Amino acid sequence: MTLQATTSGVARLVALGQSAWYDNLTRPLARGGLDELVERHRISGVTSNPTIFEKAITAGRDYAEQLGSLGRIDPEVAYWDLVVDDIGQAADRLRPVFEATGGDDGYVSVEVSPLLAHDAAGTVAQAQELFTRIAKPNVMIKIPATPAGLPAVSDVIAAGVNVNVTLIFSLDRYRAVIDAYLDGLARLADPSAVASVASFFVSRVDTETDARLAEGHPLRGRAAVANAKLAYELFEARFSAEPFSGLAAAGARPQRPLWASTSTKNPAYSPTLYVDELVGPNSVNTLAPASIDALSDDDRLRADSVRDDLAGARAVIDGLADAGVDYDDVTATLERDGVEAFAQSYRACLDALAAALR
Repeated sequence: MTLQATTSGVARLVALGQSAWYDNLTRPLARGGLDELVERHRISGVTSNPTIFEKAITAGRDYAEQLGSLGRIDPEVAYWDLVVDDIGQAADRLRPVFEATGGDDGYVSVEVSPLLAHDAAGTVAQAQELFTRIAKPNVMIKIPATPAGLPAVSDVIAAGVNVNVTLIFSLDRYRAVIDAYLDGLARLADPSAVASVASFFVSRVDTETDARLAEGHPLRGRAAVANAKLAYELFEARFSAEPFSGLAAAGARPQRPLWASTSTKNPAYSPTLYVDELVGPNSVNTLAPASIDALSDDDRLRADSVRDDLAGARAVIDGLADAGVDYDDVTATLERDGVEAFAQSYRACLDALAAALR
């Protein structure tokens, strides 16, 4: 697989210093389709979650042959057999990117069972088991940023496992995620041995706040970008100072912010809103297929847009309270709903597998 020049909108995004990861994984992609995304669009990573796998496993017949060979086994065992196979093959496809970037990119993320979102010990055990079972250096284990997930992140990082901390919505929780990462790094003999990203969710913030704002309110469609910009400001402040500076001297990597859920949900907004406004170095944007298509002829991308008008971003978040919107309740609701949505997808996939394995 060669990395060739391209003029796609995604490639221009990468040229501005931001990594582009693909927010989707299917068996055809894992078995070769990723090559085109890397060559044409400079895609340098892949994320997955239980909803993505539910759609992939239950649609079509891509998994029929492997399911037929599994026999009458527990559906949960079957799920992980299928997922581990896809993740391992995708990691092999992206290994050249991992090597070429010195381990900065080329990762494939797989999420622990969403049923463990409130079980720290169970999360640690499954994260370590998955990382050992897949046995690829360019795999990240996704752990939700729930109160139980935070100590699990520290323990898993300290065990030398790459972590993608997911379902981050609030600035306070993001601070705690950074603390968890730094704690884990400090416990590693070699802090250069792991990589991590912090998946800060974007579009869902607008979806929830817009639903609480009056029609035509000037803050509609602005909270998500403002929230993410303030998160990036926090990232730059925390990872340019102690205690990270000392860890960086020993080879530690910053935990890059990853903009997740960046496809626009409201058709009244630009389809690339959450890409155009969040360009910045040392960050990642996860792009759904529709976002890649929308960016193909895009010429609005500008360097460092995520650093623009931070005072305005603070005014937007502060203004929510004046508009009667409780920011803390918005983000708590989004976390709760996000965990439950993944759990529902996971259960639905297990039900489908149970039927197929009869």
